[in-house]
Amino acid sequence: MSSAAENGEAAPGKQNEEKTYKKTASSAIKGAIQLGIGYTVGNLTSKPERDVLMQDFYVVESVFLPSEGSNLTPAHHYPDFRFKTYAPLAFRYFRELFGIKPDDYLYSICSEPLIELSNPGASGSLFFVTSDDEFIIKTVQHKEAEFLQKLLPGYYMNLNQNPRTLLPKFYGLYCMQSGGINIRIVVMNNVLPRSMRMHFTYDLKGSTYKRRASRKEREKSNPTFKDLDFLQDMHEGLYFDTETYNALMKTLQRDCRVLESFKIMDYSLLLGIHFLDHSLKEKEEETSQNVPDAKRPGMQKVLYSTAMESIQGPGKSGDGIITENPDTMGGIPAKSHRGEKLLLFMGIIDILQSYRLMKKLEHSWKALVYDGDTVSVHRPSFYADRFLKFMNSRVFKKIQALKASPSKKRCNSIAALKATSQEIVSSISQEWKDEKRDLLTEGQSFSSLDEEALGSRHRPDLVPSTPSLFEAASLATTISSSSLYVNEHYPHGRPTLYSNSK
Repeated sequence: MSSAAENGEAAPGKQNEEKTYKKTASSAIKGAIQLGIGYTVGNLTSKPERDVLMQDFYVVESVFLPSEGSNLTPAHHYPDFRFKTYAPLAFRYFRELFGIKPDDYLYSICSEPLIELSNPGASGSLFFVTSDDEFIIKTVQHKEAEFLQKLLPGYYMNLNQNPRTLLPKFYGLYCMQSGGINIRIVVMNNVLPRSMRMHFTYDLKGSTYKRRASRKEREKSNPTFKDLDFLQDMHEGLYFDTETYNALMKTLQRDCRVLESFKIMDYSLLLGIHFLDHSLKEKEEETSQNVPDAKRPGMQKVLYSTAMESIQGPGKSGDGIITENPDTMGGIPAKSHRGEKLLLFMGIIDILQSYRLMKKLEHSWKALVYDGDTVSVHRPSFYADRFLKFMNSRVFKKIQALKASPSKKRCNSIAALKATSQEIVSSISQEWKDEKRDLLTEGQSFSSLDEEALGSRHRPDLVPSTPSLFEAASLATTISSSSLYVNEHYPHGRPTLYSNSK
C-alpha cells in the first residue's frame, strides 16, 4: 500500500540491515531506478511534442544497461539489468499536466540517493522517497502494473476533465529485469511531506473488520493507525468551515465515482494530522535531516500536488494560500472537537485493486464467517458508498453556524406570537359570525341593531364583528404582550353585535 510514504520517515533501525525484494538488495534496486530513469527521460527529450494517441498507452520501450557500460549507457557497479518504460509519451503528458519539467523530474530522482521508507502494510512492497520530498517510488506486483496499463486511457480522460483530485498522480511506470526477476515500480506524488511532522497518521477504508493497527506497528515512532483507532482517538471527528467541507466532500464523491466506474475497490484515504499548537514547541527540536534541499526551493513544485490544491475547484487559488503561508505546506486547515488547530494532509491510495475473481472469492468466504458489510473487500459500488458515508459522518464534519443572537430570538418569538394571535382572532371572528346568525334567526329587529351601531360610536368597548386587516394586525400586536387580553375585552357572556345595513 502506498501508506509507506505515510510515515514520512526512513525505516528505523535499518541502517546496518539492508532490505531485499525478490532476492534483490534494495541498494541495487535504487541504483537501477536512478540509472534507468535518467537514461529514458533524457532520451525522451529528443522526441518531438505531439498529441497523445491511443496506441501510445500500450508502447513499451526497453534498454539494456550492462555493468561495464555501452555506447549509450554509463558503466555501473550493479548487476547487468534491462530497464523497461511503459507508455513513455503518455506519462510525459501526465508530468507536463502537473507542471513537471524533465529537468526537475531528473533532478528530484537522480541527483541524490533515494530514501527508503518503512512500510506498515501487508503487501511487502518497498517504498522510496526522493530527497526533495516530491515523489514516492513504490514496487508493485505484476497484476497491479498490468491493471495500471489498462487504466491509463480512462485515467488520461479523467485528468483532462479535472486535474484537481485526491486520486494518486502517476508520473511513470517502469520495470527492472535482472537475473530472470522482474521488479516493477511506479512513481507517484508524495502525500505526506517529511518536512512536516505528522502527529497522527491514519489509513482509512470505512471498514471495521480487523481495522486496528498491529502491536508491531504501534511500537514505531510514527505508526500508521486504522479505522477503529481513529474512532477511538478522534471519536468526534475533524471539523472544517463550510466552504472547505463542501469542496472536500465534492472531491471525494467525484473521485469515488471515477473509481467505481473502473471497478476499483479496496482503496484507502491516507490522512496525516499535524497539530499546529504542538509544532510551536517542537520547532527547536527539528534536525537538519528534515530541512528540504537547500539548492532548490523549499515549497512543493508540482501543480495540484498538495491537499489544499487537490480539493479546490477552478477559480480558487490554492497557490495563493501556500504563497501567503509557506509553513502550511499546502495542508488543509481544520479543528479538533477540542478546538485545536490542525493541518490535514490526505490522498486516496491503493487504487490498483480491481474487483476480479480472486476479490469476489475473498469477499464471499469472509462474508460467510463475518458480517459481509464490515469487511474491506466488497463490490465496488457498495465499497464507494460505505467509504463516502464513513468519511461524511464519522471523519469529516462541518462547523455548525453560530446560534441566533438574543435580539433575533426576541424577533422570532414576537413573530410566533403574532402568528398565534392571528389564529385566535380568526377563531373569535368565526364565533361572532355564528352568534350573529343566531341573533338574526331569533328575529332581532334591524332598527335595534342600528341603534346599537350608533351607540357603539360612543362605546369603545364594542368592536366590529369582522375586523379589518389593519385592526387585526393591531390586535395581534397587542395580544403578543399578554394572552389575557382576549378574556378582558371579551368575557364569556355573549358579545353585543351590530350591522351597518338595514
